[in-house]
Formats: sequence, structure tokens, C-alpha cells
Amino acid sequence: MIKRRHLLAGGMAGLAAGCECGVPAGLEDIGGTVRTRELKMVTTWPKDFPGLGTMAERTAQFITDMSGGAIRVKVFAAGELVGAFESFDAVASGAADLYHGAEYYWVGKSPAFAFFTAVPFGMTANEISAWTEFGGGQQLWDELSAKFNIKPFAAGNTGHQLAGWYKREINSLEDLRGMKIRMPGLGGEVLRRIGASAVALPGGEIYQALQSGAIDGTEWVGPWNDLAFGFYDQAKYYYWPGIHEPGAQLGVGVNLGVWEGMNAQEQSIIQGACQRANYLSIAEYIYHNATALDQLVNQHGVELRRLPDDVLAAMAVRQKTCWKKPPPMTTFPGGCLKATKSHSNAARLGAGFPTKPSCRCAVKCLSFDKFTYGVCDLFL
Repeated sequence: MIKRRHLLAGGMAGLAAGCECGVPAGLEDIGGTVRTRELKMVTTWPKDFPGLGTMAERTAQFITDMSGGAIRVKVFAAGELVGAFESFDAVASGAADLYHGAEYYWVGKSPAFAFFTAVPFGMTANEISAWTEFGGGQQLWDELSAKFNIKPFAAGNTGHQLAGWYKREINSLEDLRGMKIRMPGLGGEVLRRIGASAVALPGGEIYQALQSGAIDGTEWVGPWNDLAFGFYDQAKYYYWPGIHEPGAQLGVGVNLGVWEGMNAQEQSIIQGACQRANYLSIAEYIYHNATALDQLVNQHGVELRRLPDDVLAAMAVRQKTCWKKPPPMTTFPGGCLKATKSHSNAARLGAGFPTKPSCRCAVKCLSFDKFTYGVCDLFL
């Protein structure tokens, strides 16, 4: 009788003798080896900042983990390698390999970039994710970013935002006129068109601007991130809803030359890491925003206020003019507006939400546990 150990030994020897340890006959070698390299990621966020900064770090770590340690990503916070608003140019030029940031920071390049973060009365987090992944959004984003030598991906979302912090009460539209408010993107353009003065500032400069009086109010993200910056020390009134960003998507932009130099396996790792970071961020923000809002109201005495109806109505009217008469920037592709509006209405019908305004200010208020969001019913 042949003993089991002899049979196994002979079998393994035979396998070893007949194996070239390469690609089996008849199969194509697609070059799937992940090569060792280090990539430089610049961000628009303060170092180790909860949610935003850690989201960039998490995306970088996912890339390293999923590549088995072959691809290491060194993350530079805003100001460490380049300034926050210089991240785009750094990646486009090849000075950095990729960035993590908010696409509406690049509206100076093209107003269309705002559609891939958020636009006033636009899409919620779930809607923009669906549009990007399955509704043709990624293709439009690719086409736009390629003009600047960048390949983009969704890699985070802060969910519904609030309207922001103000030193003075807002009882009517007249109270907003002349106010200096930190709000980037097309939300800032809407503010200008209702009489306020909108400015764009990196996150790390907002508190000082409030403290010095350089601005009268600011939006940032939501309770979790706003609590971390301590805005409640400088502004007493916290207003909602944040119609300017119903679901702010964040992105990773990869230098197009770096991206095209990767093989299929390496590209899949980058894409998979971004998708994983995007998914986790939505859950993370929903949880932390709820607990942070409770702290702001019950521990710090913050006054949570709803924006007056005439302010919301004016915003709804004025945001239409942004599409009919775009701000004086570069070419504004109407395809983004048409595609997002069509997708947004279809998504809301499918989810059972109305596509007609349910109140005169075109805003319906939904409460999720302790955290109250302002969700627009219609992309007007």
C-alpha cells in the first residue's frame, strides 16, 4: 500500500516539475503586478481635521492596504506643500500626484466643477453618488477634468449641510444685504445676487476672519466640523437649511499622466479605495453630526434658527439666474445642468419624494433623530 505521505510528496513534486510559475498556457498576461512607488497627495484640509482631513488620510491608507503596501501615499495637509486652493494646479502640473478636496474650489477654472461637489437646491448625498456612478456624471467629470490633466473620483461626502454661523440675527432678506459671508462655489454666487458679499476662504482661515470681523458669517460643513473649529465662540446664531449644499461630494484628482501610467490592477486599487472612502464618509457624517449638534445646543448654548421664508424664496429665484446668466468665468457647459436636473427629479420620484415645491420657499424640512436637515424638494 502506498503511504499517504509518499503520495502527497510525489504529487507535489510532479506539480512543481511541471509548473513554470508563470501564466498558464492559453491565458494572456495582462501585467497585473502592483509596482512599488510613493505618491504625494495634497489636500485642501487642515492637518488631522475630523472628517475632512482624516478622510484624505483614510483614502491614502486604503490605497496602501489594498496594494499590499506597494503603493504608499504621503499626505500633505493644506499649507504643508502647497496652499489649499493651489492643490488643483499642483496636481495638474505634476508637482503632486493627487489631491483630496472639494471640486467647487476650482470654479475659477470652470463653473462646471461646482456640479461635482454641490450646487444650490441640488442633489443629496445619495443622489449625487447615484448620478456620478450610474447616471453619466463620471463621464462628464472625466471630460471636464481631462482638459486640466486630471482624472477625478468621488472620495467622500459630508451629507446635508447647514446655512452657517452669523453674528447677527437674520429676520428678513434685508438683514443679509451687505453682510460679508464665507461661502464658496455657486452658493456664494447666489448670495451675491441677493445682496450679500460672498468670499472664499480655506477652512483654516475662517475662525480668525470671524474673530477679526473680516466676515460677518460663515458656512463650513455641519455640526461635527463646525464644533471642532469652535465657531460658537464667535457667532451665536446657527442657521439652517443649507440649500447651498444638500449633499457635498468631495473628490480625489489624480494627475492624468500618473493615472495613464498605471496598469489595470493599480487603477482598480485607486478607484476601489476612493469608493470605499466615499461610502464610509456618508455614514460617519450622519452619526457625528447628530451628536455634535446636541453638544452645540445643550452644552454651548447655540441658538439654532431657520432662515426666514423671504430669504429662502429669494435664493430659489436667484439661483435660476446663475444658469441663465453664468458668473463671469470660463465656459459653462449646459450639459451638467441638464443632466443633474433630470437625474435629481427622477431619483426623487423613485424615492417617493415630490418634484414640486411643497411650500412657498421650495424647501421641505426633514428631521432625522437629533439632527435637522434642510432638503430641497426641487432642483429649480
